[in-house]
Amino acid sequence: MTLAAERPATATRGRENSDSRAGKQRLAGRVGPALLVVVGLLVAWQVGVEMSGVRPQVLPSPLRVVEQGWVFRRQLWANTVPTLQATAVGFTVSLALAWGLAIVVDFSPWLRRALTPLLVASQTLPIIAIAPLLIIWLGFGLAPKVVVIALVTFFPMTVGLIEGFASTPRQATSLLRSMGASRWAQFRYVRLPGAMPRFFTSLRIGITYAVTGAIFAEYVGATAGLGIFMSVQKNSFRTDLVLAAVVVTALLSVALFGLTFLVQRAVAPWSRDEGSRDG
Repeated sequence: MTLAAERPATATRGRENSDSRAGKQRLAGRVGPALLVVVGLLVAWQVGVEMSGVRPQVLPSPLRVVEQGWVFRRQLWANTVPTLQATAVGFTVSLALAWGLAIVVDFSPWLRRALTPLLVASQTLPIIAIAPLLIIWLGFGLAPKVVVIALVTFFPMTVGLIEGFASTPRQATSLLRSMGASRWAQFRYVRLPGAMPRFFTSLRIGITYAVTGAIFAEYVGATAGLGIFMSVQKNSFRTDLVLAAVVVTALLSVALFGLTFLVQRAVAPWSRDEGSRDG
């Protein structure tokens, strides 16, 4: 009786260990090639700088960038926090606007035809020309950064949601309609879950743009942040510190990009498999 009860538990542990090993192998298969390429490029960069004897003000070696970044770590962190705050606020505003507009457009084909051209036109706006105007209109506070981040990230997330809602199988919608389901019920049980794979794909695109948008807005005009840090160090010919800030920016983007996978696993775990099949 005891042995019979232990066998299922042992089999369950075996499956869990097997799944864990398979997960680690998949992760290594995805991340490993990229890491090898990055390491190879860094080694080539280091060797190239040492052999050419180029001045650090022109092109510092990777080791110098890391060393000076560590020496100035307090200043880097002090400027990373405002950038993170601007990114979080701006992306949250953009996300809320994207969801609100996508849902309204999904319920109104007329609005979809009216607003889609405007959404496309919004991407033709030259941010590099508008950002200085936003500083003049809104000052050096958080508001211009939020607007820039929203302009950069709003379009991919809105289009991803609209196309995701529209891509759900018609048979499922027709079945619910034949059962007397309301339009809201059809949206809640069919179109909303069906849109998750495309939404998370657009979310990953948007979150990487958000960090870049925040830094660009700070670069144009701010009192603190990685963008203004880069601008000050560039004017002082501290190329190593500019590159150290670039490294921090890249790490920040990669961390936020990875965070979207955890959110997807927690909120809509089924959408990961569907997204993989689509890809």
